[in-house]
Amino acid sequence: MKLKLLCVFLFGLGVAMAQTKVSGHVFDEYNQPISFANVIFQGSTEGTITNENGKFYLESDQTWSELSISFIGYETLIVPLAKKVNYNLEFVLKEEAAQLDAVVLTTGKQSKKNNPAIDILRKIWKHKRKNGLKQFKQYEFDKYEKVEFDINTIDSALIKSRLFRGMEFVFEEVDTSSVTGKTYLPMFINEAASKVYGDNTLNKTKEVLKGNKNSGFSDNQVIIDFVDDLYSDFSVYDNYLKFFDKSFVSPLSRTGINTYNYVLADSAYIDNKLCFNIIYYPRRKNELTFKGDFWVADTTYAVKEINLQASKSANINWVKEIYIEQEFDVLNDSLFLVKRDYMMSDFSFSKKEKSRGIYGKRTTLYDNYKFNIPKDKKFYDKEVYNYDKDVYDRDDKFWEENRLEALNKDEKGVYKMLDTLKTVKKFKRLYNLGSILSSGYIEFNTLPLDYGPIFSSFGFNEVEGLRLRAGGRTYFGRNDLWRLEGFLAYGFKDDKFKYGISGKWLIDKKSRLIVSGGNRRDVEQIGASLTTSTDVLGRSLASSAVVGTGSNDKLTSINLTSFAVEAEPLRNLIFRLGANYRTLESASPTFSLDFNTPNGIESEIKQFETSASLFYFPGRKTTGFGVERMDANDDFARVFAQVSRGDKSLFNSGFDYTKVQFSYVQPWQLGGFGRLTTSIEAGKTFGEVPLGLLSVIPGNQSYFSIYNTFSQLDFYEFVSDTYTSFHFEHNFNGRIFSRIPLLRKLNLREIVSVRGVWGELSDENIALSNVPSNPANLQLVAPSDKLYYEYGLGIGNIFKVFRLDFNFRGSYLDNPGARKFGITGSFGFNF
Repeated sequence: MKLKLLCVFLFGLGVAMAQTKVSGHVFDEYNQPISFANVIFQGSTEGTITNENGKFYLESDQTWSELSISFIGYETLIVPLAKKVNYNLEFVLKEEAAQLDAVVLTTGKQSKKNNPAIDILRKIWKHKRKNGLKQFKQYEFDKYEKVEFDINTIDSALIKSRLFRGMEFVFEEVDTSSVTGKTYLPMFINEAASKVYGDNTLNKTKEVLKGNKNSGFSDNQVIIDFVDDLYSDFSVYDNYLKFFDKSFVSPLSRTGINTYNYVLADSAYIDNKLCFNIIYYPRRKNELTFKGDFWVADTTYAVKEINLQASKSANINWVKEIYIEQEFDVLNDSLFLVKRDYMMSDFSFSKKEKSRGIYGKRTTLYDNYKFNIPKDKKFYDKEVYNYDKDVYDRDDKFWEENRLEALNKDEKGVYKMLDTLKTVKKFKRLYNLGSILSSGYIEFNTLPLDYGPIFSSFGFNEVEGLRLRAGGRTYFGRNDLWRLEGFLAYGFKDDKFKYGISGKWLIDKKSRLIVSGGNRRDVEQIGASLTTSTDVLGRSLASSAVVGTGSNDKLTSINLTSFAVEAEPLRNLIFRLGANYRTLESASPTFSLDFNTPNGIESEIKQFETSASLFYFPGRKTTGFGVERMDANDDFARVFAQVSRGDKSLFNSGFDYTKVQFSYVQPWQLGGFGRLTTSIEAGKTFGEVPLGLLSVIPGNQSYFSIYNTFSQLDFYEFVSDTYTSFHFEHNFNGRIFSRIPLLRKLNLREIVSVRGVWGELSDENIALSNVPSNPANLQLVAPSDKLYYEYGLGIGNIFKVFRLDFNFRGSYLDNPGARKFGITGSFGFNF
C-alpha cells in the first residue's frame, strides 16, 4: 500500500514539474539578429516570434524535446532540447539559396501580390460580421476578471535593498513570467465576477457585479479603474485597437496590408477544426503596431487564437511590453465567441532589457452565453447606485462556483502574503505615502479627516503676494453619503485671511438626489473662464507663477454663499437647481469694478442669482456609490446648459438679467491619426449688467498651456454679453515625426490647435461700467468687428514629460500691447 502511494506521489510530482522553458537569440550567418522569426515547439501549436532584436522566450506546461525556428528566406532549424529549462541559447539560421532573389533580407518585407496569407486575410474581412455577438439581437454571458500587479526583474540587489529590509519574506512568492521569462513578485490581485447584458439593436450594454475580492486594499477600485481604462474591451476584428489612449492598427484591419507583413506559416487541427497559422509583423518602426500570429478556421475564416505583442519601438511612454492573447470557443460550425482574454503590460521608466518595472495583468474569461432574450430599454438606463457590502464579502463557496479559472500557486500566495505585509509598519508608511501622492490628501488614521489638497498649499499673485492655504475634508470612506470641506488661506502682501466651507449630502441613492451648500470669502481671477464655477470652494485661478507675460492684478474679492439641489434620474444625465448670493469688488487699486447708478458710482456688486443647469455625459463610466464619485474614463462627451436669473428685488440685489450658456466638449479618436478634441461654447446675457457680471473672454498670462483659454490674450482684453467660441486641438501622437529618420528615435508628438471667439457688447453695458475712476483706463471691448482667433503648433513628449506650444495671434494685431507670438508649456505623465 505504501509502495502504491509512493508511486502515485512520484507520478503526480512528475506531472506537476512537466514544463519546458526556452529563451534565446536568433541570428543570421552575418551575426545580425533576425526579427520576427517563428519559434515553436516541434509537433505543437505553442510558439512565439522573436522581437526586433531577435530575442524570444517560450514556455509550455508540457515537456517538449525539440524546438523549430523558421523565417521566410531561411532554412528551418530543428533543435533538440536536452533539458526542460534552456536559457540564453543562440541559434543561427542559414539562407535558402532558392529564396534569396525573392526576399529583401534587410527589412523582411513581404510581397502584397500572390501572398496566400493576404488572400486569407481578405476572407476574414468578408466573414467578420458573421462571427461573434454582432449576429444576435440580444446576448448575455458570465464574466470573470482577474487583475494583478507584480514587481518584475527580481534580483539579489532588489532583495537586499533597504526598501525591502524587514519585508524579505515577500520574496518567497517569486516566480517566472510565461511571456517574458523574467522573475516577478505578485503584489496585488483583484477578482470580480459579473453578469453582462447587451442589446445590439439599442446599442446598449450593462454589467452587474456579483462578487469582488481583493488582496486587502480597501481602496482598490482606483487601481481597477486605472487598469480597465488602459485595457479597454476590444474586438480584434476592429480596424484600430485602443490601449493607453492610443489607437494601434489591428493585424486584422483593412489597412493592415499597408502596415504589416504577413506570412502563411503552418496549418493544424485545433478542436477538430482545420486552421491556418499566419505570422505578422510591422513594416515600419515607431508606429503603433503589434507583432505576433493568429490561427484562423479554414471554412468560416473566424479567428481561433491570436496573440499580439506591441513593438518596443512604438511611440508609447512608460510601457516596455504589451502582450495580448485571445482564445475563441467554437459553439457550432459557424459561431466563434471569445472565451479567454489575457493582457499584460510591463510598466517601466526605461525600455532597456534589464530595467526593473511592474507587470499589470488582466485575465478575463467568458462563459454561459445566451442569446435573443430581450429586456426593456429601462433595464439598460437604470443604474444601481446602492453599495452592496455583500458583493465585496463573498465566501469561498461563491468563488469556487464563479471563478472560471482556478488560481495558480502564486495567486493564492498573494492573499496570504499581503495579509502579513499589512501588519509591517514600514509597508504601512510606504502605502500611505503612495496614497498621499495619488489623492493629494494626508489621511489621519485616528480621525475621519483628511488634510489637503496638499498641492494647493502655496500660491502667488500680485494682490496677496505669497499665499498659504490649509484645507481638509471629512472622510470615512470612498462611499460616504455626506462630506464637509473647508480651507483657510492667508496672503502676506494684503495681510488678509480667506476661508471657505462647503457640505454635500446624498439624500436618495436611487436618483442621486444631492443637497449642497457653502460660503467662501476669497480672491479670484474671474477673467479666466467663460463658464461660472458651480463649486463654492472655487477654482485656484488667482494664483500664478512668479514670472508671467503680464501683471495678474485684475483680481476680484468675492464673498459667495450658495445652495443647490441636483438629481440624476437617468445615467449620466444630471439636473441641478441652484441659488447664490455674492458680493464682488476689486481686490487691487490698479483694477476697478465700479459702475454707474442713479445715486452715483458704486464699487461693490451685490447680486442674488438662481440657476437651472443640465449636465449630460454620454459614455461616462464612474466609480463609487457615495456623494462623490470618480470618473473611470476620459473619452466621453460633456454637454452643459444653464439658464441663470438675477433678481434685484431679492436681498437688496443690484440687477435684473437672464444669462443663457451652453458648451459641448467632444473627444474624437481618429484611428491611427491620433485624437481630436473639439469644444464649442455660446452664451448671452439679457439685461443691463456691470463688468463683474459680464462674460470675460478667458485670457492666459502665464507660461502654462491651459485648454479653453486664449494664450495670446490678456485678462479683460475682451468682454462681452453675447459670445460664441470654439477650441479645436489635434494630437497626431507622433504619426508624422515617426516617418522622419532624424526625429524617429525621439518619439516626439505633434499637436496642432486653433481657437477663436466672436462676441458683442451693448452700448448700455459699456456705459454702465464706463466710470472716470477707472485706474487702469480699462476699455470694455468685444471681438465684434471680426473673429478673434489664435493657432498653435505643439511638440509633445519632450523627455517624455514636457510639451511646448508655439502660439500665434491671428487677428486684432493692432491692439495696444497685443502679444503676436508666445510660447507656453505643460508637464504631464502621458502614455
